Amino acid sequence: MRRLLIAAVIAMAPAGAQAAEDAHVRALAAGYKAAFLCSGVFNAGMSPEQVAADDLEGIYADYQELVRTLPARIDREAKTVSVPFDEAMPPRIAAWRPGLGCSQLPVGGAATMAQALPRLAAQRPQEAVRAWPDGDAGIRARPSRALAATVAKAFDSQTFGAGTKTTAVVVIKDGRIVAERYRADFTPHTPQRTWSVAKSLTATVVGRAAHLGLLKVDAPVDIPEWPANDPRRRITLAQLMHMGSGLWTDGPGNRTDEVYVGGALVTQTATAMPMEAAPGSRFRYANNDTLLAARAVRAALGDGQAAIDFPFTELLWKIGMTRTTPETDWQGNYVLSSQVWTTARDLGRLGLLYLNDGVWNGERLLPEGWSRFVATPAPAQPEKGAGYGAFFWLYGPGQGLPEGTYAMNGNRGQYVFIVPSRKLVIVRRGFDPAGKRFDEAAFAKAVIEAL
Repeated sequence: MRRLLIAAVIAMAPAGAQAAEDAHVRALAAGYKAAFLCSGVFNAGMSPEQVAADDLEGIYADYQELVRTLPARIDREAKTVSVPFDEAMPPRIAAWRPGLGCSQLPVGGAATMAQALPRLAAQRPQEAVRAWPDGDAGIRARPSRALAATVAKAFDSQTFGAGTKTTAVVVIKDGRIVAERYRADFTPHTPQRTWSVAKSLTATVVGRAAHLGLLKVDAPVDIPEWPANDPRRRITLAQLMHMGSGLWTDGPGNRTDEVYVGGALVTQTATAMPMEAAPGSRFRYANNDTLLAARAVRAALGDGQAAIDFPFTELLWKIGMTRTTPETDWQGNYVLSSQVWTTARDLGRLGLLYLNDGVWNGERLLPEGWSRFVATPAPAQPEKGAGYGAFFWLYGPGQGLPEGTYAMNGNRGQYVFIVPSRKLVIVRRGFDPAGKRFDEAAFAKAVIEAL
């Protein structure tokens, strides 16, 4: 909708204004290509051709043709991707770092800026041969004929959505992987971008910080960029997690392209949105609410190296998510509304943490009752479809699923269903093109019936 409105305005604008908008769209499209090529090649080990076929096809229409045609240079030694877009400007650059993946330099940023990007100080655990779910040893998926047939249908690009592209399915029952299947060119260790499934990871990072006493969910959120007398300081962390901040957004969902592919900082953009409605009075799905929640965690940790290391040392590595890469902007703010790369198995581990109400190997990582909190309906709800909790979507009999089912959902077909009454986690990954929707509830229902 935002782009359609821009297009309508441009049609009536002077030629100079249209040229400026065209230049900005070219910069964003170049950033899109640099970001996804960088992450796909250096996070996932994919070939540029694989990235082009999956991550760079079926995308936003306003970028699609530019992304196809703009040239890209991959520097495997420097681990950067450069995409020129304007003869008078430096190319758009995305640079990779171990553990933190790719970060985009701002528009106009020189390549030398990559040397100053924040780095992860904590050492990733060695890939020891540990039993599932801490590691990958001992996985022996033996699905029944009915379950295997249901999982296979997820890959036929027809049964659960014409034109959809499934890459991975993992089904976990009673803590064990009972079914697992991947597209031919994928393995259990091939990560993909989570898109908005990352919002549920944000909920988990917030929960870990709350359990450690670093912040309080029901208290006003501390955003350092907001002045002391700013009325936005009345917004609580819970209201952000409920998508009920009342802040203005650039359309439902607000694409936040300036951060995702434009090289802008979280602290420049998400913190700049003005209040539009009373906090808690409405539901409006917004990337900015998630970015602000993650910003609050970083602020609570002092904005230094401890904040960079925190998601890894205090959460991801504790539950075996050693193949998960949350990415940051160029000043170290996690873009935790979307830009996380991870595997289907790692998402299954995250689902198991919630089935166990935040306890892993006898250690409580999240506050007691945290699973209930994220799965409790927010005060204001979406007008139709699935309900909403706290950075999780809510399902139930209205969608043909057991009462109490909740899920992590992301663009292009990323789904993680948690079904407490069945002790079940269902993961589906994909590259569904724009306009092609995988019927996630029908698939989850079919898996339950097959079990």
